[in-house]
Amino acid sequence: MDQLTVGEVAQRFGITVRTLHHYDQIGLLTPSRRSASGYRVYTPADLTRLSQIIVYRRLELPLDEIASLLDEGNEVSHLVRQRERVMARLDEMANLVAAIDHALEKAMTNTPMTDDDMRELFGESFDDYQAEAEQKWGETAEWKESQRRAKTYGKEDWIQIKAEGEAVEKALSDAFRAGFPADSEEAMNAAEQHRLQVNRWFYDCPPDFHRNLGDMYVSDPRYVVTYDESFGLPGLAAYCRDAIHANADRQLG
Repeated sequence: MDQLTVGEVAQRFGITVRTLHHYDQIGLLTPSRRSASGYRVYTPADLTRLSQIIVYRRLELPLDEIASLLDEGNEVSHLVRQRERVMARLDEMANLVAAIDHALEKAMTNTPMTDDDMRELFGESFDDYQAEAEQKWGETAEWKESQRRAKTYGKEDWIQIKAEGEAVEKALSDAFRAGFPADSEEAMNAAEQHRLQVNRWFYDCPPDFHRNLGDMYVSDPRYVVTYDESFGLPGLAAYCRDAIHANADRQLG
């Protein structure tokens, strides 16, 4: 059949009669002939134009732009143009899929940490530190806020927290080993990074409150052991405390 009625075209191309009537009303696609009974029918040339319209619509072009494109080129130019647009969309979709895959991978790996995970990451002494911290700070707003935030963190977050903490410890120990005084830029900058880490991950930590954390480096014997013996640098714990105090003085002017 070389001539189709509007109903037959709608069925063949999977579009609605209403859509075809709309294309006719705006002059985008008008049936070229009439049947013997007077009905307007679509010719093969009309169907070719409709195929091009459908492709452009799938590429999300507005109807007025489609009309301009169809009126200015032949079939070969349309196919070339459509291929270029499709390839561009393929590149766009590939980038979108890659972005989704990256987000999905992060979401799947950033799973909540179990107690065993925390012990594996922070060592077997994690439970003792946690229990002592709760006993000492459990009624404070800072402790409650840190617990609230901690519940939202997954494994990747805790790995980052640990890495940042180790970077601070290294900066302080390097400054101490190099002989920089506790009130040097190197030591105070490392202390400020520690304060900002607490502030970012656990609770609001203004300079004066940070002094309290600094005092724990010498008031808690285990801190002294950790920083003096583990790093093999006697006096490091007191140095960290002094750097935190010096940085608080600097921050408060």
